[in-house]
Amino acid sequence: MNDAIKQIGQRLKGLREVLDIPAKEIAELCDISLEHYEKIEAGEADPSVYRLSKISKRFGIDLNVLLFGEEPNASRYFLTRSGQGMSVDRRKGYEFKNLAHGFRGRKVEPFMTKVDPLPNGERHSQNVHDGQEFDFVFRGHLEVVIGDKVMDLHPGDSIYFDAHQPHCFQALDNEPVYFLAIII
Repeated sequence: MNDAIKQIGQRLKGLREVLDIPAKEIAELCDISLEHYEKIEAGEADPSVYRLSKISKRFGIDLNVLLFGEEPNASRYFLTRSGQGMSVDRRKGYEFKNLAHGFRGRKVEPFMTKVDPLPNGERHSQNVHDGQEFDFVFRGHLEVVIGDKVMDLHPGDSIYFDAHQPHCFQALDNEPVYFLAIII
């Protein structure tokens, strides 16, 4: 695993120890086995942004603190220039840039998202997380799968859905897709 994942694991362990929270409690919150959670703390497994978001909400810790070790400090506005944003690379074929990482007390998590086509007909696995999600396609041809429903989105198309539903995205036409994802 990479250094960023190891550092997130260290921050999770530190948080748990400071707040005197049993590892089993966090594993249950994340709906994973204790063994899997211990691998996350050891930096041997990817925690996923969605699990980290659950932890941050439950224990009142800003998501940026868990992801990057930084406390957001902007409270009036936070400007992100084109092509910028805090990179959050969590899944193969997906690239996320958090567009509001420096704003304290965010009510939503906005990400500029890039999905690359996978080789040899591979497919992304479905994911679930708390809340709702809004996605707006800027460039490319995006296949959105929610449960067993498959939809094609083109530039200018958007979708809003319950993120508790299993979902994933596929880049079609052998080209990357760029879209705005807002997690609510």
